Amino acid sequence: MTVFIPEGLPAPLADALNATLAARPDLFALAPSAEAADVQVVFSPGSGVTPLAEWVYAIVAPFPTLTDGVAWADVVGSWGGTPAGPFAGRPLLMTAGTAATLATVLGEPAPGAVEVVPAEELAQRAWETRPAWAIVPFDQLEPRWKALRVDSISVLDKGMDAAAYPLVVRIGVTGPERGVTKLQELLGSPVTNRDPAKITVLVMTGVTALTRGTALAMERNGVTFPAQDIRDWLVEADITHVSNEVSFAENCPPPASYTTMVFCSSPRYIELLEDVGVDVVELTGNHLLDWGVAAMENSLRMYEERAIPYFGGGWNLAQAQTPLTLTSGVHTFGFVGCNPVGPASDWATADRPGAAPCDYGLLYTQIRQLRERGIIPIVTLQYWEFYQYEPTPQQRADFRALAEAGAVIVSGSQAHQPQGFDFHAGAFIHYGLGNLFFDQMQSLETRQEFVDRHIFYDGRHISTELLTALLEDYARPRPMTTEEREALLRAAFAASGW
Repeated sequence: MTVFIPEGLPAPLADALNATLAARPDLFALAPSAEAADVQVVFSPGSGVTPLAEWVYAIVAPFPTLTDGVAWADVVGSWGGTPAGPFAGRPLLMTAGTAATLATVLGEPAPGAVEVVPAEELAQRAWETRPAWAIVPFDQLEPRWKALRVDSISVLDKGMDAAAYPLVVRIGVTGPERGVTKLQELLGSPVTNRDPAKITVLVMTGVTALTRGTALAMERNGVTFPAQDIRDWLVEADITHVSNEVSFAENCPPPASYTTMVFCSSPRYIELLEDVGVDVVELTGNHLLDWGVAAMENSLRMYEERAIPYFGGGWNLAQAQTPLTLTSGVHTFGFVGCNPVGPASDWATADRPGAAPCDYGLLYTQIRQLRERGIIPIVTLQYWEFYQYEPTPQQRADFRALAEAGAVIVSGSQAHQPQGFDFHAGAFIHYGLGNLFFDQMQSLETRQEFVDRHIFYDGRHISTELLTALLEDYARPRPMTTEEREALLRAAFAASGW
């Protein structure tokens, strides 16, 4: 049978179709035109046409962009020469291939509406001309881009309704049933560049310390009170990380409304971690042994009884420094963390539990070994605490060295005030996320919080969505208002040198 393949198909799909036909010359031959073909591949298939492929595109901007979403009407208007909203006065950047594919469904763009840029230069071009807007295929997202919601729908939501999302190019095939069926069979259709089965969502958080004012609020309002406004953020993820700095002590006294720096948590409080679906606990905190070895050992038993894996601390030094591997879908992650600060009394030893001290040589070796095994290294540090948005020069050097060793994400778990970001050696670096569940209400800066929602697709880290919250009631983070969010993002982006 003869098959017609139209111009403008996404390159991977066109390549797959041509390779399929070339591999079976006994079944198929290319047709020079639609009219001369038995089987036709068509755009925007109507009813009665067999679906063949879906190609999803994202509206993106450079990562340090305040805008979170756009209206589809503004995208269409910009394409047609009447830009509105954030697109006014700015062309849409994209590759020639993306422009050709979108033209098949949106029509030819108006003069000046689109700027064609080679794929390898696209992100850099956008960063250099901020504010800038681009359209990229979903599978070509990378962390330097911020994926924007379109009519409140995000391509980063694993359960996104593709039927409701406007920027999907649909391709079908029509012709004799035996030809259509055979082509589908050989191609392995339906084909897509956004298969939800290949998406993994990892949520990383900052300081959790279920003690002092936070504990008092939990006693008054219920153990799960701190998470009531952001629970969905944590439960939705495939893997939810928490850095719990305080051990569960059987003899922990009732909390009181006073300040202390010797911390313990009631064992009942682990219900909060269970309620938000914590999948991995980081144990690099510098308060783990405040209530003695028995409390730390009790905590480890509690995690193990609930099958909650942990890293960055453990029963002894060897376990504390051993990477933890977790698999979710098509991705396997290697979590490794350490505490360079101490105090030394908090560090694990050969025969005592505690946090992992930082042996950077060992850490670099472990990161490289994880990469060699096809495991994605996620590295966390319980670094020195700085009440400022800017990372210090030494902090920047230490975090970047981990990126150079091969870490995919380097995350600072120590910060009580959020800090800035970095892209270095292919890694996403967040120098400090701020508190998650901790009672520091003394300033706006200690109340501000980041929850980092990292998206992985088919083996790659493709995006990080910054969720922002503000602490209330000494315990309860709530989603920020638009104004509060913009203030935090401006401060954090400025501290990043952006």
